[in-house]
Amino acid sequence: MPEGPFVGHVHLKVSDLDRSLAFYRDAFGLELQQKMGNSAAFLSWDGYHHHLGLNVWQSRGGPQPAHNATGLFHFAILYPTRRALAEEFARLLRLGIPIDGAADHGVSEAIYLHDPDGNGIEIYWDRPKDQWPLVDRKLSMVTEALDLDALLAELKQ
Repeated sequence: MPEGPFVGHVHLKVSDLDRSLAFYRDAFGLELQQKMGNSAAFLSWDGYHHHLGLNVWQSRGGPQPAHNATGLFHFAILYPTRRALAEEFARLLRLGIPIDGAADHGVSEAIYLHDPDGNGIEIYWDRPKDQWPLVDRKLSMVTEALDLDALLAELKQ
């Protein structure tokens, strides 16, 4: 990745801190780094201070936002390889977590789901940059069906 700014973490308002903490721990293997009483939690991979913050400061017991409301569409978790994405997808299937959809965007392969509060989550891996689709030397992303069986076949190789 080139030097410069990048998105460092996501912080979500949730309605039930313990439920959300369990979801992100179990579904994605995030580890609790710090919990602030019963109002906030900070989770990460590999001991980083936090990749994900959760809080109920203004949202404890609150309803999910309406689908036509403004706000977060989704946040994305980037996996380093296609196999790593397949492993995560298999974990979600084992846990019975529903998937909203999946797409091949040419530059990446992505699976979409949501957390217990309705926050959208994308899990994906990027193809090598030299494989990205170009038209007239300009990026040309697409949204095509992702073959989930072929993705899971990565685990048998």
